Formats: sequence, structure tokens, C-alpha cells
Amino acid sequence: MKSTVETLEPTKVRLTVEVPYEELKSEMDKAYKEIAGQVNIPGFRKGHVPPRIIDQRFGRAAVIEQVVNQVLPGHYSDAVNQNDLRPLAQPEVDVTEIPAVTGPQGGQLVFTAEVAVVPAFELPDIDEKLVVEVEPTEVTDEDVEKELDDLRSRFATLKTINRKAKTGDFATIDLVATIDGKEVDSASDVSYEIGSGSMLDGQDTALRGTKAGEEVSFTSKLKGGDHEGEEAEVTITVKAMKARELPKADDDFAQMVSEFDTIEELTEDLKKQAASNKESKQALAARDALIDVLLDKVEIILPESAVDHQVEHRVGEDAKPKAKKDARADVEKEIRTELLSEALAKKFDVQVSQQELIDYAIQMSQNFGVDINQLFSSSQQMANVVADLGRSKALIEALKLVSVKDTNGQDVDLSKFFGTDPATEEGAEIVTDSADEQE
Repeated sequence: MKSTVETLEPTKVRLTVEVPYEELKSEMDKAYKEIAGQVNIPGFRKGHVPPRIIDQRFGRAAVIEQVVNQVLPGHYSDAVNQNDLRPLAQPEVDVTEIPAVTGPQGGQLVFTAEVAVVPAFELPDIDEKLVVEVEPTEVTDEDVEKELDDLRSRFATLKTINRKAKTGDFATIDLVATIDGKEVDSASDVSYEIGSGSMLDGQDTALRGTKAGEEVSFTSKLKGGDHEGEEAEVTITVKAMKARELPKADDDFAQMVSEFDTIEELTEDLKKQAASNKESKQALAARDALIDVLLDKVEIILPESAVDHQVEHRVGEDAKPKAKKDARADVEKEIRTELLSEALAKKFDVQVSQQELIDYAIQMSQNFGVDINQLFSSSQQMANVVADLGRSKALIEALKLVSVKDTNGQDVDLSKFFGTDPATEEGAEIVTDSADEQE
């Protein structure tokens, strides 16, 4: 196979690919064999019809068309890799020449592919001179109190109340939605946490201040069903109202939920947990700050057509200008971050071992509820997982080389997050979080 590249625009190229018949012959033979097994021709056993007879009966052009459709994607991909291109969209393919449809077998397949690409860019120097700044990790009394309250919430009970409902209370409700007086949706005995925003817009506001036995109505756009997006009149009947009651934070509680005998010991342990959580967040913040610093130092030109396509896919063609503007900013940063991470992976020659892949998949499953079998459901899916992990490892490699300081000017040690195994307890947090954001 031979390929050439013609630059049409800074972000658009035309690939011309020539594939000689010799490279197509095995696929041609396979196609003839498949057809021979499918047709019945007098005088020939099924599966033993010679190619010349198939040519006479059905035409060689049909066989060639089948082969071209099968081999073209692979040769396109090979040409992209051969020329070190980074496409950001599907190509526009034009087949300009096919092997001989009559006479002796031979000739070649020639096709062109016009595609939006990212021009090559240079990475800046990545060393200790590059400073990444993060907030310091200071554990406050409020942080510890939050950890304790979160733990108490896990053991909370619901108690019936007679007061007016407020954010955080739980309402048992019946709901009916109507459009032009006709019922279009309903639900019964739904337990809903006021303030969660998990159902309809305006529902939290409507329920605040209500009591059991009361009925409220409001207007909202439906979020599912046959009438999704349509405005409906919603009536809610409050059947019961309950509040979360937290257990008392005392020695008995400490003994019930932990290995500690006193609430003081438990609180001290929660302080350590809070510190660890802040350190993890600091590591993630350092990674994000590094991305921002590097993106400011490198020029990555993106094809407008590819960005437009992703923006429309995200917010819809009829979205408001502000929504499109915000989506464009997000899309551009996501694409640039992915390209930057890929360039870092190439610079550092990042390799992903089988064990790393397995450990990473297990960690993703535990953290985000992802089915491991789904991660490896196809060769393409497998390649995506490897690419995600490689990009994440590349960011860690870059973090090892730069100077990380907090806003007080103190050096920040992130070495516990830089283990050789990205799926260690600490390292997995920065890796899986990074990969999850890039998906």
C-alpha cells in the first residue's frame, strides 16, 4: 500500500491511497469462496463454483464492491498511522479506481479521503522550572464535623413530622401531570427528598412549606415519557412527611460504627480521613492545574467543523447562543486536553501492561459501577480503555517532573500518588478520575 498526503487547509488534508491487487487477492479469494457457498449453479457442487463462473453469472464488479467495502476502512486507518495524522472527524471517501472488472484479474484500488485533522504541535519543556500551584491542605473543625455528620447520616432514621417541610425532608407523594386537562403521567407513593432536584423543575419549591395531607400544583416541563419536553400542570398530594434524625455523636455511637471506644478517638480518626481526602483532592487539582498551564503554553489548532459537530451533538442544533458558546468552550478544552495527554504519552513512551489494565478496570468498576465485561466488549472498546489509561499515566509522568507548590509557597509532595502501579489505592484516584473526565 502506498499513501500520500495533500494539505488542503491547515486543519484539512486529502489522503490518496493506492492498494495493489496483490494485497487484495486474499480478500478476493475469500469473497469468491463465500459466494460459491451461497449459490446453486447446475453442474457444480455447492461451495465449488469457480471464480470465472461467478464472474459470468454475477459479474466481477459485485465481488470487487464487496471486497472494497471490507478492506477500505483498514487501509484508511493504516494510511492515517503511516502519515502520523490525528483525524477528528469521519472522512469523506471517494473511490477513484478499482481492480479490473473484466479480463485478467489485476489492477489496483485507489481512493481518496478528505478529513479534518489536528496539525502537529510542539510540547513545551516539562521540568522543575514549570511551577504548578494548588491550594494548601488545611483541615478545619468544619471539615471534621462534616466527616462526622456524613457518618451519622449513614445511620440516620426517618421520623414523622407535623411542621412545615424544608430542604432535606422526605415527602411521600402522589403525582399527576396533565396537559390541556388530560392526564399524561402519574406516580404513586414516591419517596422524594426535598432539595434533591431529582424529579421535576419547580417541585422542590412547591413542596417546601407543605404538610402531610396538603395538595400543591405547579407548572413544569416533563422529563420523560411520550410528552418529554412538553409543559404540563403537575399536582402533588403529600401523603406523609418525614425528617432525617441523626444518631447522637457519643461513645455508644463510636462503638457501634467503628473499632474505637470513645467519640474522641473516632473524631481523631475522622480528622485523618479528612486530611487524606484533601490530599487526594489536592493531587487532582495539581493535575488539572498542570493541564491548564500546559494548554496555555501550547498552540493546538482544532478543525472548526469537528468542534461544531460535537457542540451540536451535545446541546442540539436549536440551542440558544449562550448554551452553544458554553458547550463550545467545554468541547474545545476537552479535545485539547485529550490531544495534549496523547502527546505526553508519546513523549514519555507510556506503555500499559496487562496487569495495569486489569487493575484499572477493577478500580473503574468499583468507583463508577462500570461493568468490567463492558469495558472489554470489543477490540475497539479495549483500545479505548488502553488509550484512556495511557493518557492518565502520561499526566502523572508529567507531574513527576514539574514543581508543585501551594499558594503559601510550600513544596507539595505528591509522591504517594505516583506509584508505578496506577491502580494502587492512592494512584488509582488520580488515574480513574482523569480517565472518567475524558470519556
